[in-house]
Amino acid sequence: MRRMSTFCPGPSSRRDFLKVGFLSGLGLSLGDYFSLRAAQAATTPREDPPADSAILIFLDGGLSHLESFDPKPEAPIDYRGDLGSVRTVTGEYFGGLFPQTASIADKIAIIRTVNHSAKFHLRAKGNMLTGRDTKPEIIYPSYGSIVSHELGPRANLPAYTCIPSLLDPNLGYGYLGLAHSAFTVEGEPLHEGFKVKNLNLPSGVSPERMEKRRTLLEEVDSHTKNLETSDAVRSMDEYYGRAYALISSESAREAFDITAEPQAIRDEYGMTAMGQRLLLSRRLVEAGARFVTVFDQGWDLHEDIKPAMEARAPGLDRGYATLIRDLERRGLLDRTLVILATEFGRSVQINHLAGRDHWWRAFSIALAGGGIQKGIVYGKTDAHAAEIIENPVSPEDLAATILTQLGISPSKKLLSPGGRPVALTGEGSILFDILALFLMNTTTIKFCTLSLLPLIVMALAPAS
Repeated sequence: MRRMSTFCPGPSSRRDFLKVGFLSGLGLSLGDYFSLRAAQAATTPREDPPADSAILIFLDGGLSHLESFDPKPEAPIDYRGDLGSVRTVTGEYFGGLFPQTASIADKIAIIRTVNHSAKFHLRAKGNMLTGRDTKPEIIYPSYGSIVSHELGPRANLPAYTCIPSLLDPNLGYGYLGLAHSAFTVEGEPLHEGFKVKNLNLPSGVSPERMEKRRTLLEEVDSHTKNLETSDAVRSMDEYYGRAYALISSESAREAFDITAEPQAIRDEYGMTAMGQRLLLSRRLVEAGARFVTVFDQGWDLHEDIKPAMEARAPGLDRGYATLIRDLERRGLLDRTLVILATEFGRSVQINHLAGRDHWWRAFSIALAGGGIQKGIVYGKTDAHAAEIIENPVSPEDLAATILTQLGISPSKKLLSPGGRPVALTGEGSILFDILALFLMNTTTIKFCTLSLLPLIVMALAPAS
């Protein structure tokens, strides 16, 4: 996998070159100019963002980075473990239980240096699912709720869906209101007879009768709207409106019907809980869903990590690799940001119970699609994957990057219930180094340099 690239924050035009010539006369460098552009990008939403959908695969409990994306084959056995490693198509190493993911390493980006200060699950998950450090005085919204608030639903599908259900408080809507809560998929897509609840009209209620009920409700609302103007009431109205659109949409019901998928495709994803959840997520984004979270529990492996990983990792490996390949062949990957994340890694030394404990100082995630560079590894850890050597990445950095790729300004401020303005994310920086949009080759760099040189000379020349 490629480790070093040269980047420029966005396509440069002749106007940019003239601006740089002017700024040079003020003592500002080319780097200063692009830093200013980066700061502007953080506050200005993009009209045509790289991604218009996202799938967040969250591994609850803490995926071991040493057994997945940052193995250390040369480390002593009590550090590296005995699950081995596998060479990727790009020349890196992944954990030995991830051969299929290794085969698509040229389609994804690995970040090995995510870190925060949260030692325990609840706060750590808050960091990773909201991009903010949790505080008792405010409940921050999850990524899905932010996307729901900022982009809204599309194609009569929920803007934010959680599979299999809302298993963690950090997946909630926070201060954004009920209208931006997740539509939850109860039950397992794997199970025979699986059917999503709340997608059909109540028994005995015809579409005509449902429409009459909705009209009556609107009439009542119109008479009371001057009396009821609270955020809670408006949020409830929006919630009911979206619910009606959902249950009255045949296309929405079809998107959630995983049995409509050919058995060959279902088998490709794997007839496992994870495989079928990921297949359902693909069906939803293909139909127009904005944000889908696939939540998987069981990765908190304090003991017997070897048999536990052998039981869990193959389903993830197969399902994830198939999802990336399937999105690509359907022409969806470039517009779908796929995030594979966890709340922290595992301790770098095997403990006395043959497991690994919590490790928050360095761990790994994977990104793909949605304007992310392919086939790269970002960041570097030491020989035991314990400490970060270069390019640390915070949850706030991830949030700034994820929201930017979806066309949402990460520094945008909203009002909390108490009337206090709150930014969507914390003090994070967009990870320009992993964005495909800003990749520049050597020829482009030479062109920029040669084009700017005369302007810089003119700007610095004394007035005649």
